[in-house]
Amino acid sequence: MEQQPVIADSFELGPFRPPSEAFSLLLRLTRNCSWNRCRFCGMYKGQRFELRSVEEIKQDIEAVKRIYDRIAGLSWKWAMPGRLRETARMILSRKPDQATYNVALWLYGGGQNVFLQDANSLIMRTHELAEVLRFTKETFSDVNRITSYGRSKTAAKKTLEELVEIHEAGLTRLHIGLESGSDTVLKLMDKGVTATEQITGGRKVVESGISLSEYVLLGLGGRGLWQEHAIETARVLSAIDADFIRIRTLSVSPLLPMYADVAEGSWVQTTDEEMVDELRLLIEHLDCNSNFVSDHIGNLLQEVEGKLPDDKGRMLATIDRFLVLSPEERTNFRIGRRARIYTSLDELNDARKYQVVEQIVHELNRGDHENEREALSRLLGENFETL
Repeated sequence: MEQQPVIADSFELGPFRPPSEAFSLLLRLTRNCSWNRCRFCGMYKGQRFELRSVEEIKQDIEAVKRIYDRIAGLSWKWAMPGRLRETARMILSRKPDQATYNVALWLYGGGQNVFLQDANSLIMRTHELAEVLRFTKETFSDVNRITSYGRSKTAAKKTLEELVEIHEAGLTRLHIGLESGSDTVLKLMDKGVTATEQITGGRKVVESGISLSEYVLLGLGGRGLWQEHAIETARVLSAIDADFIRIRTLSVSPLLPMYADVAEGSWVQTTDEEMVDELRLLIEHLDCNSNFVSDHIGNLLQEVEGKLPDDKGRMLATIDRFLVLSPEERTNFRIGRRARIYTSLDELNDARKYQVVEQIVHELNRGDHENEREALSRLLGENFETL
């Protein structure tokens, strides 16, 4: 067996995908972000938006197919005929090139899901996007889910008939960054969309048959607008009634445009505990049938998940469990989550883990740290990623 199989081919990959698309094949339809002005996002800053041609995208899909075929050939050569998952696992263990890695990871995950990059594939001309979707499905008959990022404003500008055409061509889900339903917050953060446009775009997506995931960014209103941010976001989400509501937590780094507001004091960050109050207010005001998902490690209470409205009471009860903790227990849990030691509130009862976290808290309290997250990073090693 070769130590390092050579699968010479490549295709273009973008920098980002949602956590739920970890095992999806990544196909880059556009480069960077068509808006790229949001003050809370640094993902594509300094990068120019570009539409890729249908022909260029098809060439990438054909390159994926060649890599796929070679992996299938290796399954026979390695006496594992047709066992693509096992073959893909062996290729992944040999640290292949980026393109091969993406295809092998896709096959290891089942080879059925595709994610279209970058930030707003929906901005493509409808007939061109539909052509790419059909070509993808024709090339890979096992694919049953194709998803993409999109903007509410772009969806609002499409006709319902266009969105239906895109769905029928193969797009099954859209991930849209709602972030906030407050017009005040949206304007402050230069989101480039209004709450009304978000509802219009979201409703069109739902009515077209495309599954919709709307993302909410806790903390985006800061200390001054947290209540409006929570209540208005709940109002917009209730009007849209998306399949999924996904929670994210704001983290302000010096690289973000909004950092200047924090530095001068015109925008004050909410604490982790204040964001728990915000989360509670949001859930309390939601009136929809969405799946509420907290699928990001940066969320303090990642266990607050469920199906609305049935699980609302249970989710609020979990939040209340945190709110009634003593100040010392709250600090222990918060630091334990950031240190990747806890995953749920129940783990506070694990005496060993609790003591490990207490030692970290003690070390933090001993130092003169302006930034707790940076201090944690230094304490826990260079590979620790701040939330």
